Amino acid sequence: MPRPEKEAAVAELEERISRSDGIFVTEYRGLTVAELAELRSTLRDRSAEFKVVRNTLTKLALERAGKQDLADFFEGPTAVAFYTGDPVTVAKALRDFSRSHPALVLKGASLQDSVLGADQVERLATIEPREVLLSKAAGAMKAPLYRVASTAAGILQKTAYLLGARLRDLEESGGATGGETSDSSSPALTDSGGADESEGSTASQGDGESEGEGS
Repeated sequence: MPRPEKEAAVAELEERISRSDGIFVTEYRGLTVAELAELRSTLRDRSAEFKVVRNTLTKLALERAGKQDLADFFEGPTAVAFYTGDPVTVAKALRDFSRSHPALVLKGASLQDSVLGADQVERLATIEPREVLLSKAAGAMKAPLYRVASTAAGILQKTAYLLGARLRDLEESGGATGGETSDSSSPALTDSGGADESEGSTASQGDGESEGEGS
């Protein structure tokens, strides 16, 4: 490769490395063109770009981008997945593809400023994706709020019930008091009438006695 083309290739690789959140390094020896195309399509859906690279040029690009710690992974036929976003989904896709296509070998990865070996990439693939973790975290945050709202609603409902019962008690007490007032006035009238009759009876007896004496 002529020097100007080599410089352009290194500059392009450096730019891709710098703008990516990280890269996964693989060995693709034995994969067919169709299988590589399938893997590229799978990774594209996960915000990753899979590219076959030349080791010498990539090592230069890594050095310029400050990622020279990855240089040891670049031996033999090498392809890298440049990703942005969630590295877990990319690790899962590469792991699953390597299980059905053993020719794909996971060699290592970089996540921000960290370098992972093959075993660590395998463990990374076992973590739940970011969306699932966020969903669970949101659910955990909503649960206490739901319990608070439910408890508050229960308190309000109980308060309303007690208030209604208290109002009914007051209404019944008021009705009973009114009835007692009416009943107490009736005996008074009866007693008054009885007293008049008694006086009249006494007067009649007195008159009879007087008349008897006169006779």
